[in-house]
Amino acid sequence: MGVAEVLQSTSGAQRDAECQLSRYTTLRLGGWATRVVTATNADELVRGVREAGERGEQILVLAGGSNVVIGDAGFPGTVVLVRSRGLQVVESDPDSVTVRVEAGEPWDDLVAHTVANGWSGLECLSGIPGSTGATPIQNVGAYGQDVAETITGVQVYDREAGTTGRIEARDCGFSYRSSIFKYSDRWVVLSVDFRLARSPLSGPVRYAELARALDVAVGDQVPLAKARAAVLRLRGGKGMVLDPNDPDTWSVGSFFTNPVLDQADYERLRDRAGELGEPPSWPGADGTVKVSAAWLIDKAGFGKGHPGPEGVVTISTKHTLALTHRSGTARTEDLVRLAREIRHGVQARFDVTLHPEPVLINCAL
Repeated sequence: MGVAEVLQSTSGAQRDAECQLSRYTTLRLGGWATRVVTATNADELVRGVREAGERGEQILVLAGGSNVVIGDAGFPGTVVLVRSRGLQVVESDPDSVTVRVEAGEPWDDLVAHTVANGWSGLECLSGIPGSTGATPIQNVGAYGQDVAETITGVQVYDREAGTTGRIEARDCGFSYRSSIFKYSDRWVVLSVDFRLARSPLSGPVRYAELARALDVAVGDQVPLAKARAAVLRLRGGKGMVLDPNDPDTWSVGSFFTNPVLDQADYERLRDRAGELGEPPSWPGADGTVKVSAAWLIDKAGFGKGHPGPEGVVTISTKHTLALTHRSGTARTEDLVRLAREIRHGVQARFDVTLHPEPVLINCAL
């Protein structure tokens, strides 16, 4: 049976249930798709996308659903669920190992595997929900590590050319929480190659909060398992580790990226902050400054637990960057309205524009 025929062979009731997209997102939000098909390996993924394209349908490739907001109207086309699994060592030497990981492999399972095997480079990205194939799209990062530091290449299906191939890391356009893949549907990620150090120790701890949690100095190294455990504790305390029993985790994690300002804009922000104190910030490239979006949101009057429309969505009670579907009864529009309220409030108070981190499908701020 071809991957694209999976739903055609089911009953109408089952087809409707399969097409409810809220089943596939960590927000538990999203309307219906016209069709949903499942790809369990790279060949099925290519075939599902290609056949839907040949039918002239819109296509949405969806894996873990942890970084996407789907509108109440759903998606008027075919959704291809990425459920490929597995990894293999493709290069190895005394100092490093390169692993090729299928796009549908759950990200935290991969991180746990690398830590258990003494491969250093992903340990600070523990606890992030979603799939491996999504990580280059977003250039996923946390606690001082970004996947761009370890990715050597991405195997893709090029929808324009109708061919499969590899994009080297240098050509992926990696930047802060972005890449050439993020706002383009040309490429479908099939697998990702990571080069990791053979070491029982983490990379140098770069993030001050993590260093404090580990009781070490910034720049020190710690055992991989110790770093992973500390990151999981920190993320769990912020509701950033997915838990089906904790509505505070029914989110896309950080909803807004940390603004990156030039020096002039940063000085204006400091002036507007006034008695609120110095905005938490980190130096960036070319004299830019990255500013804490969580601080801006909180100081603009949107604290932890701040309710959205009718209280069906709220800011997380643990972290102001997460917008949560705590009630389980909301619509996507409720979440979007809360995000708009926050963005407008921060703009009015600090003259800084917040940008959403997740990909918005059939909805907009």
